Amino acid sequence: MFGLSCSKPQQKPNIIFIMSDDHTTQAFGIYGSRLADLNPTPNLDKIANEGMVFENCFVTNSICTPSRASITTGQYSQTNGVLDLDGNLPVERQYLPQEFKKLGYQTAIIGKWHLKNEPAAFDHYTVLPGQGKYHDPTFRVRGNKPWPTNTIQKSGHSSDVITDISIEWLKNRNKEKPFFLMHHFKAPHDDFDYAPRYHEYLEDTFIPEPASLYEAGNHGSVAVRGVNDSLIHVIGSSVSRRNHIRHKGQRLWDHITKSNLDFDKTKYINDDMTEDEYTSATYQEYLKRYLRCVKGVDDNIKRLRDYLEESGLLENTIIVYTGDQGFMLGEHDYVDKRWMYEESHRMPFFIRYPKGIKPGSRTDAIINNVDFAPTLLALAGGDKPEYMQGNSFETILKTGQEPEGWQQDTYYRYWMHMAHKHANPAHFGIRTKKHKLIFYYGRYWVDTDDPNAQWDKDNWGNRFSFHTPPAWEFYDLTNDPEEMNNLYADPKYSDTIKNLKDRLIALREELDETDENYPHIQKVIDMHWDN
Repeated sequence: MFGLSCSKPQQKPNIIFIMSDDHTTQAFGIYGSRLADLNPTPNLDKIANEGMVFENCFVTNSICTPSRASITTGQYSQTNGVLDLDGNLPVERQYLPQEFKKLGYQTAIIGKWHLKNEPAAFDHYTVLPGQGKYHDPTFRVRGNKPWPTNTIQKSGHSSDVITDISIEWLKNRNKEKPFFLMHHFKAPHDDFDYAPRYHEYLEDTFIPEPASLYEAGNHGSVAVRGVNDSLIHVIGSSVSRRNHIRHKGQRLWDHITKSNLDFDKTKYINDDMTEDEYTSATYQEYLKRYLRCVKGVDDNIKRLRDYLEESGLLENTIIVYTGDQGFMLGEHDYVDKRWMYEESHRMPFFIRYPKGIKPGSRTDAIINNVDFAPTLLALAGGDKPEYMQGNSFETILKTGQEPEGWQQDTYYRYWMHMAHKHANPAHFGIRTKKHKLIFYYGRYWVDTDDPNAQWDKDNWGNRFSFHTPPAWEFYDLTNDPEEMNNLYADPKYSDTIKNLKDRLIALREELDETDENYPHIQKVIDMHWDN
């Protein structure tokens, strides 16, 4: 059993898996970003410092539904069948709660589920419908009527309400069994509707801005910028007015005005502003609203931890915290996730369990969200099922060291080509501790009749019928951690890039992530692999 002596029968540890929606590493103290001095997460930082912090945890598909499917199945997207936001997870593939029940655990999921089908594999569920509401949320529960018609409604902010429900479940659970609880916040997902008590939080504080909000440098490629920057106004949701289809100011100021009847946006923006002034004003309000949602999460983490301590559960409960992916907070003038760029690709991840994890420990070992399920099962004394593709990092938790043969890279694939007005081109790639290689193949996974079709910025309704240019990007993360310089064309790195391409081919085969079933995509890959 993990972290315990074998001299007497052992009590299985309880496990609470806490996940917030779009809580990115920049918005913590413990990850040392430009926002760390704002102290946005004192309670989360306390838990992290009492356990192990993972500096190189990555999502395999940076969008809510596929990430949650990978966490629940221990499988990559093509294997579990959830490629995009339209995916669902039927009960027979809800593996994690099934495996925990085999180990004698009582299981529950409370908060955001987002996998459409009833989470019937759990003993208990109280889940938001889809994305759910920030205020006075409705929840789907088990009952006498067919899913999803059994519902309850609660008053208050979702972060508070979800924590209330989890604490109530903990009080009333079967105390003869260890528990596995998935506690999932909606916050800080867009549109960042924070609890009213946080309205003054950071109001008069200047939020540090990333230089790349204003300066593009040599970041990106023709795939995301177009020839002579011809696509910058349609690709990638922006903070500035760069994206003519979806920029944060356009959405943010209208949303705030509608939700706050006494809000005077002329206090923040006006027609006389320069473009940089407008961008800065939008960024400041965007980040403050985001961080107010984070503040609500952090305060509720304290409530949850306090309950565990008061009820005598803290010592024998493993606390895991993560986000379902990263999130762009203005870096490269992007918002939202989806990208393989660092801020979107990297996940926060830390675990507290004093019986088996040395407090204050950190690791740069590469893990990803497919590895979570095998590890959680190992912590509960179970074995990795053969159908799971992830790897247990239990040894890293126990020793602080990577075991021999531990993975030195991670694979990524984003399928939703130019979707939801965020307009991110489809791509895949590989990341090591030192380098990142991305290939934008620029085609939706449902083919069109015109293989030469090009993006038409005036024909948004038919965006899925248009392709964007294929291109490669390569970043030397040791010398360029902010990914400001695409060095794919630099002959100095030709051998490194060739090795990464060879490894990328091997990974795609090994993980069943090839495009064998999508010949129109494979054709583009073959045509441009050596470009």
